[in-house]
Amino acid sequence: MDRLVTAWRKERPDLDVEPLHVFSRVSRLARHLDRARRAAFAEHDLEPWEFDVLTALRRAGPPYELSPGALLRATLVTSGTMTNRIDRLAAAGLVRRRPDPGDRRGVLVSLTEAGRTRVDAAFTDLLRREQALLAALPHRDRRTLADLLRTLLAPFDA
Repeated sequence: MDRLVTAWRKERPDLDVEPLHVFSRVSRLARHLDRARRAAFAEHDLEPWEFDVLTALRRAGPPYELSPGALLRATLVTSGTMTNRIDRLAAAGLVRRRPDPGDRRGVLVSLTEAGRTRVDAAFTDLLRREQALLAALPHRDRRTLADLLRTLLAPFDA
């Protein structure tokens, strides 16, 4: 990355290429993280989108169920996409639908025991892989990096 920035400074001295120091590294790290995540999910026969839905349910705590609307908000997909995802996860036995006792027109999506077992194993594996990616950073630096990234991402998450 340093050679890349140096080359751009030489070729385009009229531009401030300082952002490349950060964003080229973030982009490269994102590719490594994506590979680690996909490998962790694949070992547990999950696609990234399946992991996203299952972890949203798992984080909800007992009884591990949410409305489709809550799942939409947690995973940032459209309602049609979410319906398709719930259908596929239900067919795989990882979630089930049940009528919402508080809303006669609504349904709740619940994590099955098989879904919980699979997502817990995948999450454990993912954290092991992510710890390995962070191994070169002392814990203090990890906290600093997390704080800086939180600040940088805040406008996008608002």
